[in-house]
Amino acid sequence: MWKTMEMMFSKRSLFVALLAVAVGVYLLPSPIDPKPHVLKGPPPALEGPLAVNTRLQKGRRLFTGKLHGPESFTADEEGNVYTGTVDGKLWRIGADDSLTLITQMGQNLPECGFSTDYEPACGRPHGVRLDRHGQLIVADSYFGLHSVNPKTGEKTLLVANSQGADGIPFAFLNGLDISSQTGIIYFTDSSSRWGRRHVKLEVIELNSLGRLLSYDPETRAVKVLLDSLYMPNGIVLSPDEHFLLLAETSIGRILRYWLKGPKAGTKEVIMDNMIGYPDNIRLSDHGTFLVGITTTRFRKAVPPFLDMIAPYPAVKRFLAKVIPLSWYNLLLPRYALVLELGLDGEIVGTLHDPEGRLTWAISDVFQHRGRTYLGSTDLPFLPVLEGWES
Repeated sequence: MWKTMEMMFSKRSLFVALLAVAVGVYLLPSPIDPKPHVLKGPPPALEGPLAVNTRLQKGRRLFTGKLHGPESFTADEEGNVYTGTVDGKLWRIGADDSLTLITQMGQNLPECGFSTDYEPACGRPHGVRLDRHGQLIVADSYFGLHSVNPKTGEKTLLVANSQGADGIPFAFLNGLDISSQTGIIYFTDSSSRWGRRHVKLEVIELNSLGRLLSYDPETRAVKVLLDSLYMPNGIVLSPDEHFLLLAETSIGRILRYWLKGPKAGTKEVIMDNMIGYPDNIRLSDHGTFLVGITTTRFRKAVPPFLDMIAPYPAVKRFLAKVIPLSWYNLLLPRYALVLELGLDGEIVGTLHDPEGRLTWAISDVFQHRGRTYLGSTDLPFLPVLEGWES
């Protein structure tokens, strides 16, 4: 009898403890404030131009253990390639594959590159381009828009994150491109709420707090071109600079924003319900657009994780409270995918690495002098393709 009572008391105590934990978690405020999102449909099938291949497995890795997260690239006429890494550093890759440190965007701490907690101190250069004067223009997620002398490493602040635009500070500067005709710098602020180190919360929350902006070096004026965007990321000007393409990463969409002509100042969707989440968009050396897919979104027996939780804000709030951000990495497939688009936005080809043998989670696809550089946000190497198989 006493044993029975002890077991009943033990079970009741366990129930009370579990109930207390559940109530505590329920009452704990969630860091995100999501809204329900209705998807356009299931992901497209892997057929036609999306059919699986192994074209991305025909490359090799450079600078293993030396370059950590080479996110974006640009190049000069001498054959040097420039990139920024997750430890806040800017690098020059010589035509002979030499590697030279140009500068540190923030503080050079031992923790830089090993913990996202130190990113606000170390800096994180994302978009990089060379302007008409040979200066590196850098969108640092934490420190704002900079001009950097590629030879001396001297940094000049153009627009600080705290300055922002229209009274709203920047929180997550990301992609950029520069007009060769006017010198105007186009760039994105992925969110006015979440910084880069909280990018997973940005994706889960699925807010529309991003903006497309421009900076005029002559007048130093910052202008908001588009707002209410879903994590605007990479941008690229068309060859004639009549429009630019912009990736809305968190909802798997690409927009066209018109800069010239009768549609100037308007936007239109050219790709939606994509096979994955687009990062940077670049012009290829043969007149097409190349899109790096940071995470694939494939049709399987079970819908992709983000598809499943998109309509349910309560589920998102709960997950944000109880699951550490680093755990979401377990859900990311080791799959590399590049989309090639025609000037009209239609898919004309794809490159795959189904097993992640060379790389995965591609952030940028940059072609220079017959070589294709494949970026990433945090992988400890630089994958390259020698040549391009059509």
